[in-house]
Amino acid sequence: MLATQLAALTGTAPTGLADALDLVAGLDAALTRGLARVGEEDAAALAALAAALATTPLGDAVTEAVGKIVAGSVTEEHLAVLAGARAALLGAGQDALLGQFDAALGRSRSPWTPASPAIPAETAPPRAGARAWLHEVAVAGWLGVDHELVAAAGTPVEAALAVPASRRLAVLLDGFAAELRACVPVAALPQPPVRRWGDLWARAMLLAQDATPAADAGEPVSGRLLPLGVDVHEHATAVQVQVHAILEPADGGPPRLVRTAVGAAKVDTIVGPAVWRLLGAYPVLRQALAQRRGLTVTDLPARGADLLWRDDRARPDEPVDPFAAARVLLPSAVAVAGAPLDRHPAVIAEPVLVEGHTVHVDGDEVSLALDGHRIEVAVDRLPACGPLTPALVAASTACLGLLRWDGGRWLLQPLGVRATVKRKPVDAHAGDWADGVTDARVAKAEAKAGDAVAVLTERAGRLLRR
Repeated sequence: MLATQLAALTGTAPTGLADALDLVAGLDAALTRGLARVGEEDAAALAALAAALATTPLGDAVTEAVGKIVAGSVTEEHLAVLAGARAALLGAGQDALLGQFDAALGRSRSPWTPASPAIPAETAPPRAGARAWLHEVAVAGWLGVDHELVAAAGTPVEAALAVPASRRLAVLLDGFAAELRACVPVAALPQPPVRRWGDLWARAMLLAQDATPAADAGEPVSGRLLPLGVDVHEHATAVQVQVHAILEPADGGPPRLVRTAVGAAKVDTIVGPAVWRLLGAYPVLRQALAQRRGLTVTDLPARGADLLWRDDRARPDEPVDPFAAARVLLPSAVAVAGAPLDRHPAVIAEPVLVEGHTVHVDGDEVSLALDGHRIEVAVDRLPACGPLTPALVAASTACLGLLRWDGGRWLLQPLGVRATVKRKPVDAHAGDWADGVTDARVAKAEAKAGDAVAVLTERAGRLLRR
C-alpha cells in the first residue's frame, strides 16, 4: 500500500454511509426497548426507515410493516421485513466502503453471480420455532429479556441442530441466546452491545425464513493456491481458521483473491496453540501454513471468493514467501463481491501489503504511518495460537494484513510481519504454529500446562465406552 492509496482510503467516508448507519441505530434502539409498545421516539425512527426505503423494491413492504408495528400488531412477517430492511442498509454500506477501497487501491472486483433464485419451501418446524422465539425477543426488547425467555431458545436450537440444513441457524441462535443469558439483566449494563445484537437477531430472522436457495455445489476450480495469511476466529465453544490466499487458476486466467475456512467445536479450556490440534482432519492445509508452502488444488468447489476446503483435493507445492506473493500478485488479483445476505461493513477483510512505514506506539495503541498518513493496527485481533505479538508489529518493516472497517474507521489486522529483532530479520505469521509450536519457550510452557485436547479426548472416549 502506498501513501497516496492510504490517503485516498482514509480521507472521507462514503456519501450516505453515516445516514444509513443512523437509520440502523434507530431500529436497534427500538429493538432495545422492545416493540410491544412503540413510543414516539421509536415510531419516528421506524418512520424514517420506511421513508428512506420508499423508492426501493422493499418500500411498500417496509411501509406496511412499520405501520402495523407502530399500531401494535407485530407479526413474524413484519419482523422479517424489518430484518431485510436492516440487512439492505448495511449491505449498501459495505458496497460503498468497498467501492472506496477499490478506487483507492485500484483493485478489480467481479460482481456476485447468483445461483438459482430462492424457492418456497415447506414450513419446517425448526425454522418456525426459531421465528417464534425471535418474535418474542423483539417484542420484549433487549431490556425485557429475562432468564425464562433466554432458556426458551433451547427448544428451537435443539430442533434446528437435528436438521443439517438448519445447523447454521442453530449455531447462531445458540450463540445469541448465550450472549443474552450472560447479560441478564441487560438494564444493568453500562453500554449494551445493541448493534451486535441487532446484527445477530436480523441475521437469524432471515435464516429462519421458509425460502431456501437451490442447491449450489459451487464452481470447481483448480490451480496453485498461495496462502497470504490466517485469520483465526475463536469462541469459547468453537474455532475457525480462515485462510486468505491468491489462486493462480490452472486455465491461465487472472489471479483471484480467495479464502477458505476450516473449523471445529471446542471447550473454553482449549486455548492458545492447542486449538490447532482440533484441526487434525486437515493435515495438508496445516502443514502448508506452518511451512509457508503453496498448494496445488484440484476441483475445489468455489462459491464466489469462498473455497470449500477438501484436504484430499490438495497437495503441497513449493515454498512461498507470502510477502513476495503479495507484492507481485495483489495489484492484479481480482476480488469477488460477496453474496447479498453476507454483505455487512463488519465482514470487510481485504488483504493488503504495507511496506516502508513507520510505527507509532501510544500505550496499547499501535498505528502505521506512510508519509504522515496513519492507519490504526488492530492488535487486539492478534491470535493467541501464533507467534504474532504487538511487540513484533511495533518492530515491523513490512506488514501483510487485512483492512477492516470498524467503529467508523479503517483498521489494519496483521496476518504476518517482517521485523528486525536483535539486528536479525524475523518473519512471523499467524499460521506458523499450525503444525506445532516452534518457539521453545512457548512449547515448554505448553508441555508444562499439559495437553488439554488429549485429556478431553481420552475422557470422551472413556464415556463413550461405558
